Amino acid sequence: MQSESTMTLPAEKQNGILEWRPIRLMRAIWKEITFGVGAWGTLRPLITALLAAVPFLFLGQHFNRQHRRAFDWTLLQIPLALTVFLWLGLWGYSIFDAWREAAQNVAAARD
Repeated sequence: MQSESTMTLPAEKQNGILEWRPIRLMRAIWKEITFGVGAWGTLRPLITALLAAVPFLFLGQHFNRQHRRAFDWTLLQIPLALTVFLWLGLWGYSIFDAWREAAQNVAAARD
């Protein structure tokens, strides 16, 4: 008992010339370029990084549907922003205080 099996190749020969299938070729090239995830999968990290570059909003995390993480980081940035803000205020006040004390010392020296 012998059984015959036939095997078909994707590009079968016709008259000694391989049949050219441009759609299949373009699909294979596209998968290689996009690493098999498509155009959106390729551009998504770039778009996420651009959104995350907007300061204070954490839009990259929201875009990735990590709303809880974005909310937590928003709460975390409030004390950090106040610290920087308070530091800048203290620095500005120290400049003003130094100027005021110097002006008072000059005024006291005249009297």
